[in-house]
Amino acid sequence: MTDTSKLQYTAEHEWVLVEGNVATVGITAYAAEKLGDVVFVELPDVGSTVAGGTVVGEIESTKSVGELFAPVNGTVTATNDAVVESPELVNSDPFGEGWLIRVEFETLPTLLTFAEYSALIGE
Repeated sequence: MTDTSKLQYTAEHEWVLVEGNVATVGITAYAAEKLGDVVFVELPDVGSTVAGGTVVGEIESTKSVGELFAPVNGTVTATNDAVVESPELVNSDPFGEGWLIRVEFETLPTLLTFAEYSALIGE
């Protein structure tokens, strides 16, 4: 499991773990709970360029379809094939095995702290 004390967040309910110039991205437990049982995950191709704030993937559940937003501008360096094969990982381990993409970036935008994200979701 990812050390959640090192995470930053987006208003779109993604968590971001920054290690050097690579951001590992997943959706928060709050988002996973709101989505319900995840049944399909579509992720961008490795090597594709993404722009911060734009939709780069899709997370489908039994209740609805959610969008995955890129939190940074950069290049996708890895995708989690395990969640494509077993989408339920997004629900069972959103901060660990349920990570979605890794993006190499040059500039990190301002992201939310845990306290700011908690206030956003009313917790």
